[in-house]
Order: sequence, then structure tokens, then C-alpha cells
Amino acid sequence: MRTITESIHQSRNATSGLAFFATPHRGGDWKMVSLGSIAAKIATAAGFQKGDNILETLDTGSIFSDILQEHWRHHLLEYDIISFWGALDNVVPVDSARLGLPGNRENIVKLNADHGGVCRFGESQTDRDNFELVSFNIREIYRNALENLLTDHTSPLCQVGQPCHYIPFPKNKRFVGRENIVATLEEILFTNDCQNAAVIGLGGVGKTQVALKFAYWAKENKPNFSIFWVPAFSDASFEQAYTEIARKLPMRENKDGNPMDSVRRYLSSEEAGPWLLIVDNADDKEMLLGSSDTPGGILEYLPQSERGLTLFTSRSREVAVTVAGKDVVELYEMNPQEAESFLEKSLIRRDLLNDGATTTRLLKELTYLPLAITQATAYLNINQVSIAEYLRLLRATEQDMIHLMSRQFRDNTRYKDSQNAVATTWLVSFEQIRKSDNAAAELLSFISHIEPKAIPQSILPTLGSEEQMVHAIGTLRGYAFVIRRGNDEMFDMHSLVHLATRIWIEQEGRVTQTMEKATRHLAAVFPSYDYVNRSLWREYLPHALRVLYGDKRADIEERYELDFSAGQCLQRDGRTKEAVRCFEECYRWRKSNFLAEHPSRLASQHDLAIAYGADGQIKKAVELLEHVVLVEEKILSEEDPGRLVSQHVLASAYKADGQIKRAIELLEYVVSIREKTLAEEHPHRLSAQHGLANAYQADGQIKRAIKLLEYVVTIREKTLIEEHPRRLASQHDLAIAYGADGQIKRAVELLEHVVSVEEKTLAEEHPDRLASKIALARAYEADRQTKRAAFGSAAIL
Repeated sequence: MRTITESIHQSRNATSGLAFFATPHRGGDWKMVSLGSIAAKIATAAGFQKGDNILETLDTGSIFSDILQEHWRHHLLEYDIISFWGALDNVVPVDSARLGLPGNRENIVKLNADHGGVCRFGESQTDRDNFELVSFNIREIYRNALENLLTDHTSPLCQVGQPCHYIPFPKNKRFVGRENIVATLEEILFTNDCQNAAVIGLGGVGKTQVALKFAYWAKENKPNFSIFWVPAFSDASFEQAYTEIARKLPMRENKDGNPMDSVRRYLSSEEAGPWLLIVDNADDKEMLLGSSDTPGGILEYLPQSERGLTLFTSRSREVAVTVAGKDVVELYEMNPQEAESFLEKSLIRRDLLNDGATTTRLLKELTYLPLAITQATAYLNINQVSIAEYLRLLRATEQDMIHLMSRQFRDNTRYKDSQNAVATTWLVSFEQIRKSDNAAAELLSFISHIEPKAIPQSILPTLGSEEQMVHAIGTLRGYAFVIRRGNDEMFDMHSLVHLATRIWIEQEGRVTQTMEKATRHLAAVFPSYDYVNRSLWREYLPHALRVLYGDKRADIEERYELDFSAGQCLQRDGRTKEAVRCFEECYRWRKSNFLAEHPSRLASQHDLAIAYGADGQIKKAVELLEHVVLVEEKILSEEDPGRLVSQHVLASAYKADGQIKRAIELLEYVVSIREKTLAEEHPHRLSAQHGLANAYQADGQIKRAIKLLEYVVTIREKTLIEEHPRRLASQHDLAIAYGADGQIKRAVELLEHVVSVEEKTLAEEHPDRLASKIALARAYEADRQTKRAAFGSAAIL
């Protein structure tokens, strides 16, 4: 006669899923003894008496203590477990209502109910919503049980000469699109007679799901083929799959031997017939091919047969090319239509899709990545929030986004011990890169701190050699972590991968270290504000600002050097508010760390004053510059270039403040020194003469202003290219002087030229471009070209 314990063991083995409703698991101790105690109380309430075998078994928790033994632990981990809890439950809080199983073994579902209403459903809309959520999850357990039964790998042996199938996942009924990928695989493997093919793509892009779709397509359309599936994300997973396959195959040899050798030999024989083998998650090169330390990889155990086909999925291009040669199929994100269809198939409440515009924005934010969409729908289904609310959380603080994208969820078409959360799915790949290509890992760490889009190759940290850089970038491209923009030396990183790199760095406690390293590098390579570098510093600026405006833990001198350099370029580009912010940060630090006469401190005051002037904060500009000039007059010689520049800028500030006489006096002094010490075409001499001419004009000395400006314009037209800012500025001011002198035609002609050049070279909102347009409109008006004046004014508005 069978004992009660034997019966319980059989019941346990026949169990596919468990559902708990507000069950107090006492803080989530996953050792399960408390679960046995609760079950004992339930049994007592059902009429069992003390001394009954079942009550004793339940009370001691031996049902679950068996599972705790290493031999049985995996049985528990194969159950579908759902724990429902009530958001209004003041009896069993969420921490007690969950078992606390590791990873994603348990699906925690929140209901809008108190303790008594968790499994009691009335006619109210709230109860109906709760019931819909419960029934959906229970149906999922039931559906999984049926599908697992249909694909049960513990079923009896396959018959000799008959096809055999081992596919550990049920068919994915939410699968949409990708018809061209499946068709390409069909052509490669079944039409072109290729024996090996590989699907590669970013983690989370859907490689496993495409392979699963192809497996079931082959099962239906190639009925004479046996189909086998082996995961290759670890040696243990590979060996376990081979063990299960060995149990099914009608092999004559002793199955107690090495199952991997047995399966390889059998499938390599004629007796096996035609077969399709899918090797999923073949990402780790060393595990696949072996290494010097551990020679021999799992590739040694893959069968070879003229009637056999093998499909690999991998994140690594290197691995894919190694195993499949040219027969590599790249998988990208879904298109918008596929993504919307996938979202619709995955949601419980289809009415959430009624807001089409918000749905479109969400899918775009998730970059049409299947794993991100799956995670979002899991969150929407469990927490019963709207798409607009989820999108708001996604766009809130970075910490909110990290929490949202790091949440694990259950998906019966993915491996139970895989990282399902978007933000963590790539961590294993990062570690593989660090192990195999440390230079690529260094680039990855650097990129985590800059903008993910439009990354110039020239901004990347230098490596040992050009070949090492090519190889490191090739590694990152091989994992689809960075993508080259056409033939340009410019790269983009997927925004969600970029988020994952920051989580990776954070988890390893390397944020400050890598941030300081990135800041030092950027400060060293950031170009000067010279006009000839304009295209380069425009490429670098977004990345510098990301570092400067982001994490503040790298409080080092180089950070403020970068602030200073970025501020100068922002100022030249007319981005005055941002320039002020950078210069203020730089001056704040240098004021605290350098003496008053330190050149770097004076330079930051000088440039901050210029930015204040451009921003209309004239009094602050004058105050700062008077201090700078006072200090420099004490420590620098009369003809020192730095001292003269400061005096020039102070004079310009006086002019802007209406102190015209003081401006002229100081500028005449500067010009006299410059004319003695500098060549006729020297930029500093011309700048001083330009400034003096403007001061003369402000003082009503128009003829003197025109004479000096014509001289400056003549020299600059000989020495500077047509679109150079200083050449355009002097032409603009000369045109204004012509207008003041009544030479309207000459003013119009010159301003038309300036505006036409600036429209090609400056942003629409650049202050210089706007100023020239306004001046031209006024010149048209003075020339009685009222229609053109009105058109110009309207264009500015």
C-alpha cells in the first residue's frame, strides 16, 4: 500500500502551477517551512485530526523540505507560481503575501481589494476588474500546463524511424510579424542546402522568439524532421537539454554514460534521419569554442550529419560568423506596426489602446524593442495603470526609469533563470566583453557617461594602437551595442543599452572612477573655440554637457576646465544662457581653489564677464572686469596681451553701460599699444580697432567710425574666409555706420551679403543672425523698400 508521503510526492510531480490569495508567508522566507505550517492549519480546518499522516507531513513542512534538498529544488523552480495580494489589505502586507523566491520565479499580482475581497468578486466595477486580472493569470497557468503537456520532454521514447521533438517552450501565441526573417531562414536552411545559419541581434530584440517560431514552423511544414532545442547560455543548461534529449531518443547504447557524447553520436548517424537543431543564446565564445585554460567547448558536442541543420542565435557577431560563416541573418527592432500589434496581443485591457497618440509615443520611447514592450505590458497588466501613467514614469527622473526598466517579470516563452528586465538583460554581455576584450569594455564605460547618439570616433579614449581601436569598436558593433552611421566616423548606441551601461557601472561601484576618467579625457581632447574647430566642437558639445550637467561625483579640476572650454564654444555659438552656467560653475570652483592673481581664475572671471554682457547683465560684467583689470595692472606689463584683452573687454562693457567716454579713452589706449607691438593684420590689433570704431559711432563720431571700420573690413576680407564671424561682424557694423551716415544703398548691399552668408552658417535663432536680419529690415525701411522691410520683420517674428 502506498504511503501518504508517496501520494503527496506523486501529486507534487503532477502539479504545474500554484496560486496563493493573500497567503501570509511570514516575510517571504523561501525555505517554505512556514508554507507547510499554513497548509497544516488548512488541513485541520478541513477535518484532518492530529496523528493523520497528511497532517503530520504538512505540519512538519516535509512536503517542502524535500524540495529544499538539492535533488528536488529544481522541481519547485519549475512551477508557475502566482501570489495575489490586496492593495487595501491591512491583514497580510505585500512582503508577507509573497514567497520571496529568487529571480523571477514568482508572479506578484496586485488587486484593488482588502483582505476579504482578494478572492471574493461581486458586481462592482472594481470587483470585475479584479476578477478579470485573476482569471487572466489563472488561465495563463492552465494554458502553460496544457502546452507543456503537449511538448512534454518526459514523454515516452520516440520510435525508430519516426521524427522526435524536444522544444521546451510552448508556441508563442503573441508572436507577430518577422515574416521576412522566418522566410529567409527557411530559404537558407531548406532551399539553399546550407547546414548552419545564425540569427544575431541586440539582446531583447527577439532572437529566441524568432527561433521558436521557426521551430514550430518546421514542425508543421517539415513533418519528417526531428527538432531539438538546446540553450547555450551555460554549460549546465546545455548538458541538461542534452540529458532530456537522450531520454527521448531511441538509442541502443547505454544512456547512463555521457549524454552529450551519446546524443552527438546518434544524431551524427544515418539512423537519426533528418533533424533541425536550434542552439539558442550562443553568446559566449569561450564556452562555445573553449579557451587556453579550458580547452574544448560545447561545439565539440554538436552533431555533424549531411541530413542535419543547425540554427544558432547569438548576440555576438564574432560567434555567429564563426559557426555560420556568411549565412548570418540580422534581427532588428520591430517596425511601428508590428510593435503596436504585439502590444495589443499582450494587454489584458485592450481599451488602453484607445489613446492612439499616447500609445505611439510609448512604443517610440521603448524603441520598438520586443523585450521592452513585453516588460511594459507586464507592468500595465499587473499594476492596472494607464499607458499615459506608464509613459510619465518612464520620462520622470532617471532613477524612476531605472526602477521601471529593472523590474523582473514572468514570460513562459523565455528561460526561467534569464534576465527578463530590459535594464539587466545586457549585463551578461557586458561581462563577456570585459572578459574577452578589455579595451572594448573601457570604451563601453566611457560611453556610459556621454550622450548615446552621434558619438564621434575621435572623442573616444585612445587605445594602444589603431588596430586595437578597430577591434574594440568591432566588438561593440558585433554585439549591436553601437551602430555606425553610414560611412561616417560617427556611432549611435541604443538608448536602453545606454541605460543598462549606467546600471552596470553603478552596480559595480565604479561610477566615480569611470566618471573622473571620462571627464579627464574630455577635458584633454575638447577643441579650442577657434572658428576653424567649429564643426568639431559642435560634435563634442552634447557629450561634454552630458558629463557637466549629469552626475556631480567627479569634483576634480578637469571638470571645471571642461566647463571653461565648453562655455567658450557655447558663447561663440550664441548659446549665452548655457555659457553663463558653465562659466559660473568654473569660476565658483577656481575662486575657492586659486589665489586672486592666478591666471586660470582671472581667465574664468574674464570670460564670465563677457557672457554676462551678452546676456544683458551689464553691471555684473563691469564689476567683474574692473576687478580683473585692477589685478592684471599690478602683475602684468603694459603691453601684455592678456592685460590688453581685459582692458578691451572692459571698455566694451563701459560702452554697453552707456559710459561712452570711458570706453573711448580705454580703447584708444589699447589701440595705441596694439599698433606699436602687433602687425597690421594681427587679430588682436584689428579687434581693438573694431571696438574703438563702435565706440566712436556710439559717441556720434560717425566719420571716424566709418574710416576705421573700412580699414578693418579691408584687412579682414584679405585674411579671413567669407563666413568667418569676425569678418561678418565688421561688415555688419560698417553697414550700420553707413546707414547712420545716410549711405543707405551701401548699407543695404553690405547687410544683404552678411545675411545671406549667416543664413548658410548660423542657426536660425543665433543672436548674430537675428541682429543682421533686423538691421537689414531697418535698412530696407530707410531705403523706402517698405514691402521688403515688412517681409523681413515678419520672418524674424
